[in-house]
Formats: sequence, structure tokens, C-alpha cells
Amino acid sequence: MHRNPFSDEELAGRVAKLRAGMDERGLDAALVSTPENIFYLTGLDHWGYFAPHLLIVPAEGDMMLVTRAMERVSIDRYVRNARFEGHTDSESAADLAVRVFRDRFHARDRSLAVAEVVREEVSDLGVKSSVGVETWSAGFSFGFGNALRDTLPDVEWRDITGLVDEMRLVKSPAEQALMRAAARVTDAAVEAAVAAISDGAAERDVVAECHAAMIRAGGDAPGFGPFIRPGARLGEEHTTWGDGQYSAGEPVFLELSGCVARYHAPIGRLVHVGSISDEDAAMAETAKAAFNAVVGALEPGQRASDVYAAWQGVVDAAGLSHYRRHHCGYAVGIGVPPSWTGGNRVTGLRADSDMEIRAGMSFHVLSWLMGTGKGDYFLSNPVLLTDKGAEILTETDFGPIVK
Repeated sequence: MHRNPFSDEELAGRVAKLRAGMDERGLDAALVSTPENIFYLTGLDHWGYFAPHLLIVPAEGDMMLVTRAMERVSIDRYVRNARFEGHTDSESAADLAVRVFRDRFHARDRSLAVAEVVREEVSDLGVKSSVGVETWSAGFSFGFGNALRDTLPDVEWRDITGLVDEMRLVKSPAEQALMRAAARVTDAAVEAAVAAISDGAAERDVVAECHAAMIRAGGDAPGFGPFIRPGARLGEEHTTWGDGQYSAGEPVFLELSGCVARYHAPIGRLVHVGSISDEDAAMAETAKAAFNAVVGALEPGQRASDVYAAWQGVVDAAGLSHYRRHHCGYAVGIGVPPSWTGGNRVTGLRADSDMEIRAGMSFHVLSWLMGTGKGDYFLSNPVLLTDKGAEILTETDFGPIVK
């Protein structure tokens, strides 16, 4: 949040690729509203994404970034490839976006109010512009969409959801370096959290040590987490620490990610306080074998369903053919709060996915065997597929970890 991590050449290549996709679809412009995608195309890393941002990408010429006027300093400092357009808090981003759009595509006077333009000049706009918009975006509300549609009736709107997201799946060498840096932060955070866990340790103290280690290791604020909570609250999925203390005989769930320049390298472990049962220790070996099967299956040309099948094959062979998961991992990289999953959808390694695996992809690979009836264990790691094969980015021991 204190620099633009990308070179001009890196950003120019991404914008050129987006424009090639726009040309294939016959688009005059694209409106990008997903925070992760705006960051990918401009390098803007800040917490201002809670308010609407709209990156207007014309087929040629300067891009324009529409957001609150108070963000001018940050955008002028960090965004080098888009013109800033700021709106006051007495109007909406849509109001300003309509004016900018009309100026750019219809050469209208900026001083005219939107209502006057709609009333007096709509019949003179001529040929419709074809504009792509991310209709499934956390940054594009129903009201925002309606405002654009209702005040720009001569625009043909086309859904481009996933166009930039697809580009982001394959990481460039610069992005891969950032993910490795994030993994070092992840390892430091896990080490600190595990060291703090003990019988009687306060949940808040454990997470405080984890956060401190993240920051000292060079990490930025992660998209969410860390998720550290007692086994009794395991099924809560996305809740965090509480006011309690950890006790001998129970596991501690730990899932977190270091973050460097918005890139994440998530990890997950169960930490057993005091001891681990024989059943759970045996399940740990199955979970590790299944994880390794996923890593072995991550090869260019494979399908996500093939990768999941490799995980399920180990699970079935262990006598757990009744056990199924919704995925054994998901694509990871850029994450803007409130998540590290890359947006409001999860691109999973699922049994029903035909997504092609390609070099440069990165995943949070999970081997989750909880509630099997024959023991419980969980581990996960960030994995990057390089030209030399799948690389586990973190170095934290697979466990079992007993404290």
C-alpha cells in the first residue's frame, strides 16, 4: 500500500491483452469495476476500494479511473497509466462516469448536467457504442448499473465478466516473485502462531503474535484472516479468534496468508495441543499423501477435474470412498479485502471443472479430511506451477504439529 509494484512494461502488456480481447468482442470500451482487476491493470493498492471505482478502458487512448475526489493524491502518486476523474461526495461515481463517458465517446460539453444531456441530446448521439461491463463484480452494484443503463440509453451493454480474471490466472515472472515473497511472510506468521499456542494460551495473544510476525517479515495487510480458532468452532469457516483460551486435548485451526503487494500465499494447519490421537495421526498421513497427489497432477494440459480426481483417488484408496469435497484447492494470487480468493467467486479445482491447467497458475491446495468418521486432519499450502513443475512455495512442516 505504499508503492506500485509493476513496471510500465508489465502494465502496458496487460492493457494490450485486454484490448485484444475487447477487439475480438467488437467493443468500443470496457468498464472494469472489480478491485482486483483494477489493481492488476493499474497497480493501485489502497483501502479506498470500499467505495466504487470504475476503470474506463477505451479501445484506444488514455484510460480513465473514476472514484472519489479525495483519492487524488494516492492515484496521482501510484497510477501512471490512467487519468484520474474524481467525484464529490454529493454525487455518485455513476454520475461522473456518465459525464466522462459522454465526453470521451460523444464529444459533449462537460459542463452540461446529466439530466440535461439525457433530455435534450439523446436523439443526436448517433451510432450506438458497444461497451463491456463486469456485471458480476463486487465493485458494481445494482444501483450503479441501473444509473449507467438509464442515462446512457444509446449504449449496447455487453457482459465481460471473467475477461480480466482469466488473464490473472497465469502469473508473470514479476508476479511469481511477489508470491514467493508472500510465502516467506506466511512461513514467519505460522511459526509465530504455532510458538504461541499452548495449554492456557489466550486466543488473542496467539493472533497478536501472528500479526506482528507478518508485519515484521515484510508483509502487507492480507485480504482476510488470519483464521485461528479452537476446534470446537472449526465449522464456522470464516470466523476468527475469540476471547477464550486454548486447552490441552483440542486442535487449533490455523489458516492464514502472508501478503506482499496484494499477492497471497495461503496455508492451513491443525495444531494439536498436548497430544494427537492415533486415528488423527493416521489421517494426517492420508491427507499428506492426497496433497502430494494433487501436486503431482498439476501439469500443463491437465484439467481441474483431473487434479481433483488425483486427490479423491488417494482418499478412496484409504477407505474413505464416502467422503467428497467441493474442491481440493482454488486459484490464488491477487486479493483485495475482504478476501484473498481474487474476487467474489472462487476458481476451484473441482470434480466438475474443465479448466485447463497452465504453467504460471498458482493455487491454494487443500487436503481437508475432517468429519470422516475415521480421524481428522487438514493441511494446505500455496503451489505455483512453473516451467519446471509444481513448486510448493511455503516451507512450514506438514505435521502433525503437537504443542
